[in-house]
Amino acid sequence: MLDRLDHLVITVSDLQSAIEDYTKFFGFKPTWIGEHADLGTINALFPLENTYLELLAAKGNGIGAEMINKNLKDKGEGLSGLVLGTDDIEEFREKLISNGIDANELILGAGDDFETNQRRTWKNLFLPFTLTRGLFVFIIQHLTGALPGIKKDNSQIDRLDHVVVNTNDTHGFIDLYKDIFGIRLSLDQFVEKWGGRMLFFRLNKTTIEVIGKDNQDDEDPEDSLWGLAWTVKDLDKAHKRLISEGVEVTPIKKGRKPGTLVCTVKSHTRNVPTLLIQHL
Repeated sequence: MLDRLDHLVITVSDLQSAIEDYTKFFGFKPTWIGEHADLGTINALFPLENTYLELLAAKGNGIGAEMINKNLKDKGEGLSGLVLGTDDIEEFREKLISNGIDANELILGAGDDFETNQRRTWKNLFLPFTLTRGLFVFIIQHLTGALPGIKKDNSQIDRLDHVVVNTNDTHGFIDLYKDIFGIRLSLDQFVEKWGGRMLFFRLNKTTIEVIGKDNQDDEDPEDSLWGLAWTVKDLDKAHKRLISEGVEVTPIKKGRKPGTLVCTVKSHTRNVPTLLIQHL
């Protein structure tokens, strides 16, 4: 029912400077810069092969501006939201209700692009933090309009490889993401060397990678977003391009997964731990 990781949200204090940073990182400009006037927010969207990244900032007043300002005050800039997509949000809401979950009402959303005046519309279902264990997650169904794409070269960021989530309750995470959300759990393994569990949930050619150390106390279950890994077709070209743009990157090395090359991006990511991967 939830068939894609629709997009990821990074909250920022200044949208224009964040756009400049991520334009250097991705190697291309956002194809949408607009606002949600009723929410008091402005955004920039960068399309990838299997998802898109949203930079989100406050502008004026509204529930969105209040959320962003609180997040910036409490945590600073960084990765703040995970958005899952469906083609039937009403049916998904009914599934939550049938499982005894107190689901919020659906909200009709709209965004307007500053340059083209194009409008996109969608329906949102914001999930309560009591369900998502503190993680900001919402469901989206796109209705009208489309995010413009872009033709990329081999030095630019291609697609999202995986997003990393930390949890202190892997059993509860599986109950939610596999049994309620219906996302395929492709790998579940215990890692002896650090005494934790790794879960890999797969959808639309990307992965939600969960790093879990189940708590031994009576602490409440808690999930948190940590970092992102992006793929490139030619890591050497991407590495050289980033250096030429003044982006700090580590030397290229072999990845932990056989048949991969990786490097870490150390700047221009707005506090988001970021890895680049080339699959050979």
